[in-house]
Amino acid sequence: MICSICKRGETSVVDSRPTEDGTAIRRRRLCSCGERFTTFERVQFRELMVVKKNGRKSTFDRDKLSKSIYIALKKRPIDTDTVEKFITKISRSLEELGQNEIASNTIGTMVMDGLKDLDPVAYVRFASVYRNFREEKDFIQFVDKIDVFKKR
Repeated sequence: MICSICKRGETSVVDSRPTEDGTAIRRRRLCSCGERFTTFERVQFRELMVVKKNGRKSTFDRDKLSKSIYIALKKRPIDTDTVEKFITKISRSLEELGQNEIASNTIGTMVMDGLKDLDPVAYVRFASVYRNFREEKDFIQFVDKIDVFKKR
């Protein structure tokens, strides 16, 4: 494994254990430069292709999904373990669809549905990008339609 700090491949595994949900192996590593970092190994059941709105296809990238969710949850009071479980749940749900090609809007809808329950502010943040709000009125109409904030 290449160290993300010094870019050398002289690392050793210090600790190895399964994640809470058992879907990955978490490894703590120590580099010869003295830095410690964590890696995760996950089973990939099938190669999923994402079909974009314009018809283009690309390989499903869990890291890209993770990045967009972490951006929506930035500065929100949600711990990393909860976020990782949420990302794993979405990835598993996509694999369980039994399809090799999945429309990008299917993924977006799954994320929005999950964020709605996880954190309403993150839900609105993600929706503003996913739904591509162009004007303030689009944003206001969306927030008026949802009942997430009315429950609180």
